[in-house]
Amino acid sequence: MDLFASFHTARHLAARRRSIALIGAAFLLGAASPALEAPRFAHWIDGATANEPEMQVQMVDADTFVIRQSVETNFEAPFLYLLFGKDRALLIDTGAGGLKIRPTIDRIIGEWRAKHGDRPLHLVVAHSHGHGDHHAGDNEFRDRPDTDVVGVASEDVAAFFHITNWPDGIARFDLGGRVLEIIPTPGHQPAHIMVYDARTQLLFSGDMLYPGRLYVPRDKFDEFRASADRLAAFAATHPIRALLGAHIEMTATPGQDYPMKAATHPSEHPLPLPPSAIGELQQAVAKIASAPMVDRHADFIVYPLPPRPAS
Repeated sequence: MDLFASFHTARHLAARRRSIALIGAAFLLGAASPALEAPRFAHWIDGATANEPEMQVQMVDADTFVIRQSVETNFEAPFLYLLFGKDRALLIDTGAGGLKIRPTIDRIIGEWRAKHGDRPLHLVVAHSHGHGDHHAGDNEFRDRPDTDVVGVASEDVAAFFHITNWPDGIARFDLGGRVLEIIPTPGHQPAHIMVYDARTQLLFSGDMLYPGRLYVPRDKFDEFRASADRLAAFAATHPIRALLGAHIEMTATPGQDYPMKAATHPSEHPLPLPPSAIGELQQAVAKIASAPMVDRHADFIVYPLPPRPAS
């Protein structure tokens, strides 16, 4: 299929109207510059069509690519992000397995380089966090020339991005004329990060905040709450156009999710979340007591889990 699918489909006119209505929320979070409209995407592969491709690629702009893994290859159906600067590209996550992702990534990189005089480009493969559905494709890149694969432990992430005060420090990572900010947000998983891109005003939010079930081990709730506070403080001083997370588990019906491990995702919630979701999450976790329960919202569900066994 054409990698650069059109974003302008009638299916998402409702999402467009919604994003416009939520623009004012960015100002409430302290945005200093005019807020942009949330990205609009064509219909994502959702398992509801026979013989859908294993991966789908759409563009936010010529240097920002969103890649989805088909639910037919893995029920997690994660989203991956590929961001280009002049000197480096950053791939956030390598999928949940069940397919080869490197051919698609190499194809996007090859096409980008062809449009930029075949300039050298170093690839950094990093992760929103260390759960297996976000690094299953790492081995495909370990022998790739001019490539770094960042480890999945918090120590690896802190060392690579030079975060000196984990989790309170924020690192700046320059792709070459495109500086990203790396924000530690442990709680869902110890090495969880978010990536903020000032150029597009997008926050790549991983599994901490996306249209779905926000899983938090009960014994890590204090860490998650602290990360929500840290995220809200960051948002108060940075314009955020939208959050782009790692999954979609909510339907288009407010507050309604798909069954766990659903084989198809008909009528999905849009991928972008408005910046107001940050404050909503912060308020939600602040109210949760020492014995948290499932807390359902229109766009996400705070979903406590039993403590994970020590690995």
